Amino acid sequence: MKQLFLVGLAFGVAATAFSQEIQPWDKKAEKAKFHSKKVVGMPASQTAASYAKRLQMEVDSPFSALLWRNVGPEVQGGRVVMINAPENKPNQIYVAFATGGLYRTEDDGQSWTSVWENMPCFGIGDFAVSKDGQTIYVGGGEANNQRTSYAGTGMYKSTDAGKTWQFVGLPESHHVARIIIDPKDENTVWAATMGHLYSENPERGLYKTTDGGKTWTQVLKKDDWTGCTDIQLDPKNSKIAIAAMYERDRRAWNFLESGEGSGMYRTEDGGKTWTPITTLPSGERCGRTGLAWSRSNAKVVYAFVENPGKDEEWEDEDERAPGDRLTLRRFAKLDADVFMDIDKDVLKSFWNTYGPRDSKLEDVLKGLKDKKMTMVDVHMLIEKRNPKAFDPGQNNDEIYRSTDGGKTFQRMRKVGELGGYYYDRVFVNPTDENDLWLTGVPLIRSRDGGKTWTQGTNGRVHVDYHAVYFDPRSKGTIWVGNDGGAYFTRNDGESWDHIENLSVGQSTTLAVDDASPYNIYTGLQDNGTEMGPSTYTPGRSRPDQWQAIGGGDGSAVAVDPRGDLVFVASQFGAHQAHSLKGDQNYSARPRTARGEEARANWVSPIIISSFHPDIVYVGFNKLYRSFDSGRNYTAISPDLTREKPDGDVPYSTLKDISESPIRFGLIYCGADDGRVTMTPDGGFTWKDIPTPEPDKWVSRIVASRWDEGTVYCSQSGYREDDWSAYLWKSTDFGKTWTSIVGNLPAETINVVREDPKNKDILYVGTDMGVFITFDGGKTWEALQGGLSHLPVHDMVIQEREDDLVIATHARGCYVLNLKMVRSITPDLRKEDLKILSLSDGIRSSSWGYERRPEYSSEMPKSPTAKISFFAGQAGKAKLEIVDKDGKSVLSTDMTCVKGFNFGEIPLRLSDEKFDDIKPTKPKTGADAVKDPFEANRAKYLAAGTYKVVITLNGKKVEKEWKLE
Repeated sequence: MKQLFLVGLAFGVAATAFSQEIQPWDKKAEKAKFHSKKVVGMPASQTAASYAKRLQMEVDSPFSALLWRNVGPEVQGGRVVMINAPENKPNQIYVAFATGGLYRTEDDGQSWTSVWENMPCFGIGDFAVSKDGQTIYVGGGEANNQRTSYAGTGMYKSTDAGKTWQFVGLPESHHVARIIIDPKDENTVWAATMGHLYSENPERGLYKTTDGGKTWTQVLKKDDWTGCTDIQLDPKNSKIAIAAMYERDRRAWNFLESGEGSGMYRTEDGGKTWTPITTLPSGERCGRTGLAWSRSNAKVVYAFVENPGKDEEWEDEDERAPGDRLTLRRFAKLDADVFMDIDKDVLKSFWNTYGPRDSKLEDVLKGLKDKKMTMVDVHMLIEKRNPKAFDPGQNNDEIYRSTDGGKTFQRMRKVGELGGYYYDRVFVNPTDENDLWLTGVPLIRSRDGGKTWTQGTNGRVHVDYHAVYFDPRSKGTIWVGNDGGAYFTRNDGESWDHIENLSVGQSTTLAVDDASPYNIYTGLQDNGTEMGPSTYTPGRSRPDQWQAIGGGDGSAVAVDPRGDLVFVASQFGAHQAHSLKGDQNYSARPRTARGEEARANWVSPIIISSFHPDIVYVGFNKLYRSFDSGRNYTAISPDLTREKPDGDVPYSTLKDISESPIRFGLIYCGADDGRVTMTPDGGFTWKDIPTPEPDKWVSRIVASRWDEGTVYCSQSGYREDDWSAYLWKSTDFGKTWTSIVGNLPAETINVVREDPKNKDILYVGTDMGVFITFDGGKTWEALQGGLSHLPVHDMVIQEREDDLVIATHARGCYVLNLKMVRSITPDLRKEDLKILSLSDGIRSSSWGYERRPEYSSEMPKSPTAKISFFAGQAGKAKLEIVDKDGKSVLSTDMTCVKGFNFGEIPLRLSDEKFDDIKPTKPKTGADAVKDPFEANRAKYLAAGTYKVVITLNGKKVEKEWKLE
């Protein structure tokens, strides 16, 4: 009721019946309710200990030499957070991705070098690079406040252009929004830190170091919810700076931003003292803010402010609606007589749009006419359908300009709702103080200092912008970064080129088919659903081998085994059946009854029954079943969530569904609010089967393929900054649960899968990689070979090929063949050294007749004898080919890891000599056909029977080998 009275004040509703109860809009009350439960995240010391444990598990794993194979996709890109280059080496352009890492190009994007591999955190908020390009600072943790804005573990520094890194502090910063290196002193660095996203902590705000990161001083702080979102220095005097403070907190169901802590501050003494800038919004009228200081005119500074305060213009203007339409803005001013006097067709259209589905316009009009209803009641009916229908309007995003070095600012204009908390960066051309770019859903540009605006890019460029970089080498060359990756223009924005040779997609979901080669289907954040071949090789295959088959935020995906239909989805339940033949696309979203609430998760689950592919299940807050491939549904459950109040984000939704492959009708559901339920009879009856953590977000529920009563459940504390591992097993249909976390490190578990050939093998994907167990969860081993530390959101096994396919929310999809993984046995683990495979070789007549490139003196790679072996301990091994007389004719050294190893012995006895050969005139016929290069050609091992010998740690093994 109180919310309705707030509405009355905000919109001037003429209803005296409740005039005495009107209260002003009070965000303090909302904040107090939001913080009624104190949330404290996992301490950095525990995170660091967990990471150290992971590293040791990687060393101890027998599978570290089994390498994952990246299969893309590349064509769509991934979320960029910053683009920059060293001032003195502008050809070295760096692009940082939210989760995909940090890359450098020195040839304008034709090739890339990753400089952020196997780090303690994969999320990046910002980076800064010194003038000479040698020193780089990276702040861990994306600062864009999204559901997958992963936390970082502090500040990192490289002094060799990204070859090596060292941790330099601020472990509790979590999300670093901006890093600025003092242009006059590389050891002086400013770090704008946002602090924890889902919990409160004091280590947030603006930090400064004057000794290259050895020590940091918190120079600007407000409270445990207010961080610093930007810092800019006066280009002529680096002691003068402006900082933007931003209060925000997030829960699984809501996002609260702006508050007493928000505002802009200015210092003239290097951060010792600060003065509030009173000509800019502050407090509850100040959301996320971006700053930019003109390098061409130090008096000009810009502030791009998200202003959530009440907008008086909202009450008087409705520019987007024609005159024959009733909108909420117009409705808010009406009394009953005027409302009833409106044309009935206009009212009918209004009520169909805003009225609750279980009410009729005729009843409303009759109630008003008979004085049995008031306009208050009508407002309440509208709020029944949408509780936020009458929320006060917002100024949203505003651009401010200062012409006195940031002492005072003037609002240039309101630029609309560009996205606020997720964007709000401002970039000014370093050579033109009036060339201004604002990031948001669109990228908008002003050429007159903010007076007028145009679209910054054309329609072929992705939306959701976060970064702009002006290339000083060529006027009109500009790079931009958005959720679709990196783009650049060489003609001042008339046309744009897309970078399509980086596998940085934020994959969320997975499916595979049985084609040959099989295809992989993956849903990606803001890049729809892509389909591509499992044989794809980044950098070699054509990027367009991956095809888009859905848009939006790629969500759940399921493949009809009959080979044509693929069920794809975008965020919050927008399911669609996509025909690969292109002849029967249709909506596969359940249609709910009028007045029925339907809440869907960002990734709402959909599965195809293993008993018949026409049977499809979709999870919202209820479970729906279709018997005709998603064309029509029936709800087969009540609300299976705790029905907790939601806020900005749909909550109390089903996160996963699992149908038993053994017994039809046995179905498990897991919700984001922690509720776990089961039906043994296809939905006729439902049982609550709570885990020992009944309130934790259910990330996965898996009905066993081996035992009817066995079910697995993984849960996540991610949305409370708790990265502990939660994994449960039940053998009695969920009546009781046992933890099978075993020796896993404290990493959020996103997915668990059974092996289809060994009931004791399980796989889990965590926020840092993959683990495997051979004993049902008692002990776990890292399965990380060649895989950087990345969040694994989904995994599936292609059973025909024995391939484990994973979806990383950072670098697309990876594949690992499981045949050798499964081959390990307790007896093999006891071996000190054992040869596993050694294939005989075939000598080619072309050996010795290789043609080297004209531009190179290097020989082509030698043919080799390939060998796989198992080592009980790591060490340096010698691999030899020994002839029948026991003489070693070829040998090579290699560093071995514990477990499986793969070696190669080159078969070239001597390299070709590239001496210049002067042509001579033949004197005889024999001379005419003589090989002039004979003496110079490389020599190779002769055909015969040999032994391959491996020596490691004092142990020696051998095996016969033939070269035919």
